[in-house]
Amino acid sequence: MDVMASSVATESGAIPGGVVAAVRGSVVDVFFAGALPPIRTVLHAGDDGAVVLEVHAQLDARHVRAIALTPTQGLARGMPVRDTGSPLMVPVGRAVLSRMFDVFGHVIDRGEPPTDVRWRSVHHAPPPLVRRSTTSEIFETGIKAIDVLVPLERGGKAGLFGGAGVGKTVLLSELIHNMVGHHEGVSIFCGIGERSREGEELYREMREAGVLPNMVMMFAQMNELPGARFRVGHAALTMAEYFRDDEHRDVLLLVDNIFRFIQAGSEVSGLMGQMPSRLGYQPTMGTELSGLQERIANTDNGAITAIEAVYVPADDFTDPAAVHTFSHLSASLVLSRKRASEGLYPAIDPLQSSSKMATPGIVGERHYAIAQEIRRTLAQYNELKDIIAMLGLEQLSQQDRNTVARARRLERFLTQPFFTTEQFTSQQGRLVPLRDALDGCERILRDEFADLPESALYMIGAIDEARAKAAREPAHADAA
Repeated sequence: MDVMASSVATESGAIPGGVVAAVRGSVVDVFFAGALPPIRTVLHAGDDGAVVLEVHAQLDARHVRAIALTPTQGLARGMPVRDTGSPLMVPVGRAVLSRMFDVFGHVIDRGEPPTDVRWRSVHHAPPPLVRRSTTSEIFETGIKAIDVLVPLERGGKAGLFGGAGVGKTVLLSELIHNMVGHHEGVSIFCGIGERSREGEELYREMREAGVLPNMVMMFAQMNELPGARFRVGHAALTMAEYFRDDEHRDVLLLVDNIFRFIQAGSEVSGLMGQMPSRLGYQPTMGTELSGLQERIANTDNGAITAIEAVYVPADDFTDPAAVHTFSHLSASLVLSRKRASEGLYPAIDPLQSSSKMATPGIVGERHYAIAQEIRRTLAQYNELKDIIAMLGLEQLSQQDRNTVARARRLERFLTQPFFTTEQFTSQQGRLVPLRDALDGCERILRDEFADLPESALYMIGAIDEARAKAAREPAHADAA
């Protein structure tokens, strides 16, 4: 190391910055002759400074260990390292609206970089308890199954749980469309480990839907290094905090996918040589997830409402990643593969999904009573399915047959055509106010539509559309 140090020493004997001491894939050790940079400091390595590193550990009085945020090809021992003296920074300001960024705050939508912006550190403490709002308000989405059965909290965190291919990203896209189109807020989409196809499609769809002017997108793609994927959530939150605290606006933060944040943290932990905990996850998973989630809050300035897609490995809800995420949420939307296979979209499982908002004191007595009656009816139908499969519907009592008819009509009424899938389904999307959704469910529970085929209630908006649809399709058999 003395040879290396002397090779970059100036005439006065001081070393400007540091030098690369070792490179092991994404892990880079750096030698500093002077003071060591603090943890989380960003370093630029290589002759042209193209390799971006983030300090994760101080090994001794002269060495730090850093994780690369960009590929390390061409980096070798003895190359110079420049200490930026600051952590990772992202641009904030009104000029970031309608743009797409990477984790470093560089635009990736082929446009010119925004000029009227300020740069802020991605690391912030959560708002103190004294600044947090203590009132609970409902965040209306316009999606019947969510607003009636799993109401979301303004300034809360909702999880969208499901395995691969059950509709998490489609539901997030619809929420963006509804929120930006009908609320005076800002939407921020954070893609953690996204496929480039998904990012490009989402950008194009949002532009065509006319909602980009109040939206920001930030992506760290699947092929990027774990260090970049691990930090993109913090970067997106910094932008969300600006709009909440400086602009006093409500923010809808969409995260797809929080599991990949945990996965990136696990990869970083492995690179740093930490002993893994249960099922191979990092020992610091709970702390890292809390550091991100606690910044999402409702304050006296505004609210950040987060909806987070959570991939559930092998549909196992006892997986540590799912369990740790559950503890932070005010609502859990569980997407069911079985419902998706039956064509019941959105494929929200009403019996597994839950919300802390669904209490009489918050949603009101009428809403609570209707939601409980829906759950009770669907639960009874669930219990009767085995009997129906073995003996047939005819063997049930008249009361049970009425319950089955009610439940099947409710299941179909809680489906909804989405604006973001119009090009695939040729069905115009619907945004249904909560009062219309409750009215429809109440009337189905009173058997007002027992004379209509089940198919008349499938993929409609408000309940009044059912009779018109039945009149248009008289020959339609009941939906399977």
